[in-house]
Amino acid sequence: MSGKEIVLGVTGSIGAYKAADLVRRLKERGCGVSCVMTKEAGRFLAPLTLQALSERKVHTDLFDLEDHPVIHTQLADDADLVVVAPATANVIGKLANGLADDLLTCIAMATTAPILLAPAMNVHMYRHPAVQANLKRLRQLGHHVIGPDIGRLACGYEAIGHLAEVDDIVQAALRLLRASSGPRRAVRRKA
Repeated sequence: MSGKEIVLGVTGSIGAYKAADLVRRLKERGCGVSCVMTKEAGRFLAPLTLQALSERKVHTDLFDLEDHPVIHTQLADDADLVVVAPATANVIGKLANGLADDLLTCIAMATTAPILLAPAMNVHMYRHPAVQANLKRLRQLGHHVIGPDIGRLACGYEAIGHLAEVDDIVQAALRLLRASSGPRRAVRRKA
């Protein structure tokens, strides 16, 4: 997958620690990885970890004055694929309802690239009718979903809600990259 660009969105779940391995494995397959972390993700994983592994700045703020003036559209346009792993109930709800109030959700709204979501949350949250309706809506919009798996959850349950295995997320991402072809990006016109 040499030359393919992936935006990896990391949200506030205990599964965020697996994002480091995900970055490493995607890079091993020749992908460029730009990481975007929500504020909540920073409570579980330091941006420096992802920066060292991706060899790129980790983006955390929609209004970072040191970034490109419109960083969300820049990252959205450059992406061949957007992966959100872990995807919390919160970000799933935002995306299903067209809310764009942070960098990650703005990128997801602005990209024409495929989006792969890897849900991770408490079993009762995952089974909640609102979360299930939001996932159904996202699939109808063309988003792809992998997992969650059954496993040991942070709350102590052994149940569905565990982030899909990193290898499975990587394989799903590579399949989507192979399946998507041709130019998708809008042409920027100079004023």
